[in-house]
Amino acid sequence: MEIRPVSDKFSRPLQDLRISIMDKCNFRCSYCMPAEIFGEDYVFMREEELLSFDEIERLVSQFTKLGVKKIRITGGEPLLRKNVDLLVKRLSALEGIEDVGLTTNGVYLVKQAEALKRAGLMRVNISLDALDTDIFQEMNGRKVKPNVVLKGMEAAISAGLLVKVNMVVKKGVNDEEVVKLATYCKDRGITLRFIEFMDVGQTNGWDFSQVVTKKELLEKVSTIAPVEAVDKDYFGEVASRYRYIGTTTEVGFISSVSDTFCGSCTRARISADGKLFTCLFAEEGYDFRQLIRSGASDLEIEKKIENIWSNRTDRYSEERTEETVKTRKKIEMSYIGG
Repeated sequence: MEIRPVSDKFSRPLQDLRISIMDKCNFRCSYCMPAEIFGEDYVFMREEELLSFDEIERLVSQFTKLGVKKIRITGGEPLLRKNVDLLVKRLSALEGIEDVGLTTNGVYLVKQAEALKRAGLMRVNISLDALDTDIFQEMNGRKVKPNVVLKGMEAAISAGLLVKVNMVVKKGVNDEEVVKLATYCKDRGITLRFIEFMDVGQTNGWDFSQVVTKKELLEKVSTIAPVEAVDKDYFGEVASRYRYIGTTTEVGFISSVSDTFCGSCTRARISADGKLFTCLFAEEGYDFRQLIRSGASDLEIEKKIENIWSNRTDRYSEERTEETVKTRKKIEMSYIGG
């Protein structure tokens, strides 16, 4: 296969693709899918609205021709969709794909981790926002206890998957859990990623006063043990990585609010219904489901992707102002896949 790498207006290559395969979730996290908005009567996508596995595989194969090497399967909660391991097997077999990962709340990993590993999944990012039961239940909007997620984490580790934990931190809600979760992960050699509370979408009630910044988080983590900065592994790596001195265990910070990374963003995103978004904070996407189902050729799909990316100028978090936070109609995280 001939690869023709494509770059955008700021010379950022297209290397990473995040694919949402399900808009539903069994959690109602306040920063993503708040229960007061996504209630019992909320209408999620019908099965025929979702991209089929055939359509996903075909679309991804066109992205690989333009330089995509890494795939991450997201949602909603992606493991709510049936036979995800079959999709993983198909995507991991595509020429040019070097890494296939998945982001999950971990609940279904107890039953699915081994099949996913056998299918070719390499890594999972597991969302866990607290170890305290009451705080975790406040964050996830359900009565799910952290022990359920921890069992999923152990299943993933036992299956041979590389595990990272994601913690979204909100001031006054779960910030007192930072040191506790960092200690838990450090003691077990698990990488923990702290994520600043972001103004994604329109429904999570974001306010800067609720953001615990990277600087504050790093100070908290440093009370456990001294850390040292780690060089980035590749262009476009989102997290600022640190290592506990004298160990191989890392802790990272994803800080799109206090310390932006737009300048090296190499990620495209596909929503569950087949729209391409060139930024997490995008206002609108490009409909590839309609393009595929209208009979477009592989070359037409490839050219469409190339044209969109080569004209990309997104850098929202560098341009964020009080006005854009209030007025920009951003896509919901649960729809775009985080």
